[in-house]
Amino acid sequence: MQPSSLPSRSSVRRGKGTPTRKKSKKKKKRGFFRFIGRLIIVMMFLGAVAGIWLFFTPSGNNVRYLMADTLITTQHRHWAKYIIGQAELDKRVAAYQEKFEQMGEERDTHTIDLPSDKDQTEAKKPLIETEEISGDGYRGYVLTVNDPTKIRLGVPAKRGRGEKVSSMVDRTGALAGVNGGGFADPNWKGNGFKPIGVVISRGKLYYNGIGTKASTQIVGIDKKGKMIAGRYTLKELDELGIQEAVTFQPRIIVNGKGQIRSQKDGWGIAPRTAMGQREDGAILFVVIDGRQPGYSIGASLYDVQNILLERGAVIAANLDGGSSTVLVSKGGEIVNKPSSQHGERYLPTAFLVFDDPDQVDIPNIWEGLRPKDIDPGKK
Repeated sequence: MQPSSLPSRSSVRRGKGTPTRKKSKKKKKRGFFRFIGRLIIVMMFLGAVAGIWLFFTPSGNNVRYLMADTLITTQHRHWAKYIIGQAELDKRVAAYQEKFEQMGEERDTHTIDLPSDKDQTEAKKPLIETEEISGDGYRGYVLTVNDPTKIRLGVPAKRGRGEKVSSMVDRTGALAGVNGGGFADPNWKGNGFKPIGVVISRGKLYYNGIGTKASTQIVGIDKKGKMIAGRYTLKELDELGIQEAVTFQPRIIVNGKGQIRSQKDGWGIAPRTAMGQREDGAILFVVIDGRQPGYSIGASLYDVQNILLERGAVIAANLDGGSSTVLVSKGGEIVNKPSSQHGERYLPTAFLVFDDPDQVDIPNIWEGLRPKDIDPGKK
């Protein structure tokens, strides 16, 4: 008779193995928690070292202020106070504003030598040329318009909302388009219909947000194709024969000299749009993508200034950037990669290039509207 009380060999093995596995699991748990504890200690140590470097060394301070400047150019400007403090943030914003104002004061004396129609025919230069560019942390494009008189300022087709540049290009039959001036943008959710400052198209004042006697920083072109940028009153703009213009700042090149002294004065890293002109009259639009890790983080104004200087610009100015930055080709095709999570933005203005700009109809959609009656947040 086989005794039923004796365990089988397999059950004996299982019984003996159970405590061993439990001890092994406990050891693994203890090892895991020891690893996590050490990792936390290492991270705290590295954080402390990084903090000391950021706040107590010259190179660390440069990086800290670069981070703050980058945030200042975004919709999360208030976050910069956690890096440099609220008082320093307010001081830095005011300092940039004052500096930008000063950069618009020196009067420009550059002249342009437009090639004759015969010269253009013999050279067989295309009206527009697009160059892909890249640098330290950024990628983008330079659009060259060899005849500046072929540029017009486009505005939205309907009241109450801005228009995507791709739509403006497609609707008007333009060869290319680049975003233009700034606009009221409450909580970065504006409808793109209320410009900042002034809008001038085809030599006419389409929008006046500054009154009759005040001055504003403009970026534009006169009737002969010469680029004008800097601070001017409406009377001065009229005397200069301004043909197309928007309000934005700062001017970054004047009389062939760069105004941004170094990278640390470059107003952070961001998507950028800028406009410049060579002595031969060619207009250069720089469009830099940003806020897209792995592709393009963005550029500083110092980077943009150098891109334009290297290509012979004798005058240049910043245009609206950030999520507004866009370059569009014929038919409304977007060339770059706008940074907005919602895609291309609705904007009040864009610089458009045409084969025959005099045949293009650009109605003034702001006619009869007062700036105070326009709700920039209304959808």
